[in-house]
Amino acid sequence: MKFFYSFVHVLFHLGYFGPFVMGILDSSFLVLPFGNDFLVVGMVARHHHGIPWFVLSAACGSTVGVCLLALVSRKLGEEGVRKFSGQSRYEKLKKRIGRRFSVAIALAGVAPPPFPFTLVIAAAGAMEYPLWRILAVNFLARAARFTVLSILASKFGQQILGIAKSSPFEWSMIAFIALCLVASAFSVAHWLRRPQPKPIASGTGG
Repeated sequence: MKFFYSFVHVLFHLGYFGPFVMGILDSSFLVLPFGNDFLVVGMVARHHHGIPWFVLSAACGSTVGVCLLALVSRKLGEEGVRKFSGQSRYEKLKKRIGRRFSVAIALAGVAPPPFPFTLVIAAAGAMEYPLWRILAVNFLARAARFTVLSILASKFGQQILGIAKSSPFEWSMIAFIALCLVASAFSVAHWLRRPQPKPIASGTGG
């Protein structure tokens, strides 16, 4: 966990650029639930005056991550995304969403886990939903989410920092980070594994 703490320390020192970097990682192929939420809250708690810039940085980073995810999903197609997510899970999501991808992306941008953010973006990309709409809706949804979090952090910042320094919280975060690292490794491995092409059945002459 020393590496992760060092990484978070670097992000804090990047200032306004920190949430941008975390946003790319958090919204692409890694499993980092609440990763950028924690970072933005921590930074706002220390620097209330920077709220607009922290929100803009986090929302832009998330949108870059979503762009990468959507482009890869578009290249893999529905078959590749099915293999990554599982046939039944993908079909269930596809049936619920229909063609209302804007609503689904907006909900994914503001809703906390376990809402399937990655799967929604991947499905939208695979089904060739317009990329500019995916990015625009995600940006607005993430901006709204981080704005609310920033306002809460500015109001309850000292209490949040006090909790974050407590021993139970630190041990909980260590376990949480370990789980995220394992889940991220599986996620990346799935995305790197290309779907095998289906064999073409050869016809027999009569």
